[in-house]
Amino acid sequence: MLLHGLGSSATDWPEQLAGFGPRCRLLLVDLPGHHRSALPAGRLTVERMAADVERLLMELGEPPVHVAGLSLGACVGLALAFQAPARVRSLTLVNGFARFRPAGARGIRRMVARVALAAAAPMTVVAARVAGSMFPKPEQAHLRRAVARSLARTPRWTYVAALVALATFDARPRLASVRCPTLVVTGDGDATVALEAKEELARRIEGARLVVVPDSGHATPGDQPERFNRIVLEFIGAH
Repeated sequence: MLLHGLGSSATDWPEQLAGFGPRCRLLLVDLPGHHRSALPAGRLTVERMAADVERLLMELGEPPVHVAGLSLGACVGLALAFQAPARVRSLTLVNGFARFRPAGARGIRRMVARVALAAAAPMTVVAARVAGSMFPKPEQAHLRRAVARSLARTPRWTYVAALVALATFDARPRLASVRCPTLVVTGDGDATVALEAKEELARRIEGARLVVVPDSGHATPGDQPERFNRIVLEFIGAH
């Protein structure tokens, strides 16, 4: 089961569809408020998103799943492991965190700018800015365009509500309760989430392993798909 990042959708895993598809049955989810999933009434939290994912697994009658989540999706996957451990066979946390920590002063500036844009600018502007920061290299223009299209269709209220959900998420007291095999993946150039936040996941989840992917930013499945796919397939193949 693949869980996407903030403002994205189940359509944002093309390289994983190609790389995992021949070996795995994939379940791709639009998290609440994203793309084809409605934003529920009331306050949106990471835990509530995880409860919706658990309900989906129950309705589909799925056996325990290997969960891989990027950023927001990693947080939702972590919450799912807390709330429904019997549903999670293994956990891959990609550039996620138990408590958000920006990647230094630059990360703080980026986050402040993102919040300000989300509050006032058209979503097309927000999408272009975020896509540019995720894929800054000239040869990544096709990735920038794809991410900008995906983010631009996310309603402003969903985006803001999910930002607040991430800002208030704190899973640190429960990390030691995770018992499933866990892989923590980080891009070595992630300018959004501090490396220390991912090292904390690996340190405090019993038996967790940390893998650093070279020449990768916050969107590791997109900017280093072959390495990412190989790492995850080897991990789930061992479990």
